[in-house]
Amino acid sequence: MKIGQADERALLEGMVDIQRDQISGILEDLDDEEARRKLVPSLTTPLGLVKHATFVEKVWFHARVAGVSRKEIGLPDTVDESFVLDAEDTVESIRAAYQAACDHSRKVAATHELDEEFDWHGNQVTLRFIYVHMIQELARHAGHGDILVEQLQAARSD
Repeated sequence: MKIGQADERALLEGMVDIQRDQISGILEDLDDEEARRKLVPSLTTPLGLVKHATFVEKVWFHARVAGVSRKEIGLPDTVDESFVLDAEDTVESIRAAYQAACDHSRKVAATHELDEEFDWHGNQVTLRFIYVHMIQELARHAGHGDILVEQLQAARSD
C-alpha cells in the first residue's frame, strides 16, 4: 500500500518512520570524529542529534505511552542533557540505540488506539497527537542534521 493511499494510522506511522529514517541517515557517511564535531554554539552535533532523537522516542513512547517512569528508563532530567555525548558513544552505538528505541516505540504504539489519551504535563494528548508531534520534531532535527552534514562534507574538500 502506498503511503498516500493508507488509512490514518498507517499514514501517521509511515510518516514517522520516514522521519526516523532521515534521523538515522544523518550518521550514514560520517566517521566518529566528524559525527562529534561541534559546528554551532549549542550542544548540537550530528551524533548528539541522533542521541537526542533516541531520548525523544523514549520520552514519548517508552515513558508516556507505555507508562514506564523516566528514571526506570534512565532518561536524563533535561532536554539539553540528551545531546551530551559520553566517551563511549560512537556512530555505531548511537545508531544501534536509536534503532532499538524506534523498534520498541513501534511495539508500544501498536498496542494503543489513536484516540487513547496520555498525560503530557497535566494535559491529555492522544496517540494521534504524539504521532504528529514526532513527525514535526524529527523532521526539524533531520533538517538540522542535513545542514551539519553538508558543512562536514564541504570541510572534507577544503
